[in-house]
Amino acid sequence: MMTSSLAFDIAQFFPSLNHCLLTLILFKMGFDSRVVNFFLNYLVNRRTNYFWNNFSSSSFDINVGVGQGSALSPILFAIYLSLFLHILENCLKNLDLKISILSFIDDGLLLTQSKSFQVSNAYLFSSYNVTFNLLSKFGLLVKHSKTEIFHFSRAHGVFNSPPFNLSLLCSLMLYPKDI
Repeated sequence: MMTSSLAFDIAQFFPSLNHCLLTLILFKMGFDSRVVNFFLNYLVNRRTNYFWNNFSSSSFDINVGVGQGSALSPILFAIYLSLFLHILENCLKNLDLKISILSFIDDGLLLTQSKSFQVSNAYLFSSYNVTFNLLSKFGLLVKHSKTEIFHFSRAHGVFNSPPFNLSLLCSLMLYPKDI
């Protein structure tokens, strides 16, 4: 058996949170209406500006995202991603894809075990496709250029794994990392 993993990155994670979807998730999770209303009020009328080297932009309104560094940001994103992960897990289960999912805030890892590269790559490609499309529906985007594939085996000798073809999604060919 060999273990294969596909690591991916969600682009602009904290600034991309959809406030309306977050409040719907809070409501669906059974939070008291006062809690939902608190977050509705907390997330409106927000302003920000950007600093780059010596440049500072003027202040402007924002109606998506949460402030990176805010004490509530990790909590809000855990809540936001919990529904995504629940739906993703059910989709992969319904498609009979033997995939495990790990999430590290804006980074994800899809894992599978198989006796062949072809089976592993098929599971990973299908699950990555489902993940990519579902994240898009949540207003989040995968940064394909940061996607990486790894294969682990206890086999002795030459370990020659084929490239991982993502060209149907993003015209990208991934070559396994040497480990």
